[in-house]
Amino acid sequence: MKATGTFSVDLKPLDGFTHGVGGNNLARMSIEKVFQGELDAISTGEMLSASTAVKGSAAYVAIEQVVGSLNGKSGSFILQHFASMQGDKQQSNVVVVPDSGTGQLNGLSG
Repeated sequence: MKATGTFSVDLKPLDGFTHGVGGNNLARMSIEKVFQGELDAISTGEMLSASTAVKGSAAYVAIEQVVGSLNGKSGSFILQHFASMQGDKQQSNVVVVPDSGTGQLNGLSG
């Protein structure tokens, strides 16, 4: 199932993880998103990020739970994120956690 739309995101630093050594920084953040379009939903989650002393080099991992409707089917599911960037090179992978779909989204994958 494919969906198009937009989302807004609100990231907030969380205590207990932000620190850095040698110009590298680690951070823990909360994620809140609002999706509009074929995915009409909200999500909450957490992100761990790392940035380096080299401008444009960073990475993050995140987990977020999405609740709402996808193409008119209601339920929830969990997304797993993995991304890194170096200069103009970017790599990102976002997948639905297997067997995380509920309600009419049971069996969602991708």
